[in-house]
Amino acid sequence: MNTIDAFHRDGAELYGHSSVRRGFVGRLALVLRSVARQIGRMLERRRGRLALLEMTDEQLKDIGISRCDAHREGIRPFWD
Repeated sequence: MNTIDAFHRDGAELYGHSSVRRGFVGRLALVLRSVARQIGRMLERRRGRLALLEMTDEQLKDIGISRCDAHREGIRPFWD
């Protein structure tokens, strides 16, 4: 095994791939997975902010957030 083969195999293991993807299709797949993860994080953040808006004053008091703070956080855009 030469150095280049070892490098490619080790790189594939670092990224969790059983085989090394090459070329445009492989790079596109990595970009699409990254974008999908980012969108998932943004949507999860939005769900959490909306949950704050649905909490009662007692629940907000339990977690140490005022109604004003919850409202301010709840109306933020999902990408923020």
